[in-house]
Amino acid sequence: MWQPVFMISGYILGILGLIMLIPAGFDFWESGRIWSPFVPSAMISVFFGISLFLSNYTKVERISLKQAYLVTTASWCIVGIFAALPFLFFNHAYGFADVLFETVSGITGTGATIVADVESLPRAILLWRSILNFLGGLGIVIFAVALLPFLGIGGMRIFQRENSDSNDKFMPKFSYIAKRILLVYTVLVVLCTLGLILCGMDWFDAVNHAMASIGTGGFSTKNHSIGAFDSVSVELVIMFFMLTGSLPLTFYILLFRRGAANKNYQVSVFLKAVFCCGLFVSIYLYATSDYSLLQSFRYSFFTVVSIMTTTGLSSTDFIDWGIWTSAVFILLSLSGGCTGSTSGSIKIFRWQVIYAYLRKYMLSIVEPNRVIPLKVGDVSPSQNVITSVFVYVFSFIISILVIGVVISLCNVDFSTALAAAVACVTNVGIGGVEILGPSGNYAFFSEPVKYILCFSMLLGRLEVITVMVILTRSFWRN
Repeated sequence: MWQPVFMISGYILGILGLIMLIPAGFDFWESGRIWSPFVPSAMISVFFGISLFLSNYTKVERISLKQAYLVTTASWCIVGIFAALPFLFFNHAYGFADVLFETVSGITGTGATIVADVESLPRAILLWRSILNFLGGLGIVIFAVALLPFLGIGGMRIFQRENSDSNDKFMPKFSYIAKRILLVYTVLVVLCTLGLILCGMDWFDAVNHAMASIGTGGFSTKNHSIGAFDSVSVELVIMFFMLTGSLPLTFYILLFRRGAANKNYQVSVFLKAVFCCGLFVSIYLYATSDYSLLQSFRYSFFTVVSIMTTTGLSSTDFIDWGIWTSAVFILLSLSGGCTGSTSGSIKIFRWQVIYAYLRKYMLSIVEPNRVIPLKVGDVSPSQNVITSVFVYVFSFIISILVIGVVISLCNVDFSTALAAAVACVTNVGIGGVEILGPSGNYAFFSEPVKYILCFSMLLGRLEVITVMVILTRSFWRN
């Protein structure tokens, strides 16, 4: 069972090592250092990757369900560990828990950081953090499978582990899907970069923020995130591309099919929800603060889009708006974007299924003899999908509560512990308390708590059930 798992994980690790040469080249171009800390990191990653791949190489006709779960989980864990090497080689002051937290936050698209002064980091490290956002947003497993046709693995099960409840399987071969997703993803990053440069941002900041926006990752090159630029045009571009990253990547492929994109009910509901929530927060902020009407719309919509897409970039510190923001934005962080997108959290499709089921149940109470079909737009979800949605949402909420309690047992007050659990499991990164808000960071947590939060971020990114299944005893029975 383990041979294909180690082989694929080794291939992914080798790819990661080669990608490290990008910031290594940038470091050489900027500082003139031939022996950049990225070089030994790349060598170590490639060595272990090739060793795993060659020592476990076998022709795989098909991959089992258990192997799909293991490949998905193992690849994210391995990438998280080896991606931390450049941080260790650049600055020995950081402990392993710190650098692991930073890299796991990057690849899971959480955007939480332990660095108080981001602008003091070497620019090569800033680029590496953004590249992790890029890889995490796309999904390192999908990225690797798109380049793995010679292994003969269909990959659809791996794809399903990261994109459960997706009904966009309109193309027969996974390699066909993955390559086009990669193309769409890259094009969006390029367009976002060009848009930010046209708004006056320098190319380095533009590239980094483009990867953070499309990948809904949230890492910034500035201490005050997008607020450091104080530019309405920059915020509008970032906001637009955060939304594009939170829509299904297959949606853009469907746009080239006549009329097909109009049938995506999930997208229209999500965009309407973003608009309504942004409008509500804008009106409330205007009524309770000194902001002008335009300022209220500007800051409210950017923050709502950032939270609902689980990006975590900020244009202002919304914690200063008052205590009510904690509750509102915690609820918004539970929404997430669309299934098949780069965003995290529960996803809007699952909320649509729950709403449709509750509506059907309420009508059946009033009219018990009426036959009421359950529909989400034009789609009639099967009973298996309905069951999986309820199980997932229940597991998601319970996971947040349990992790919050466990963190509080490590001498952390419960409000901070719960805020950290919500921020990490939903992959939003920004917590609903001041110390974890846009102006805060996670450096003050003890090492055990940082490891718990690393697990929390992976749990949320892999949609809870993938990790929970592996932790069950029945999974390991023959």
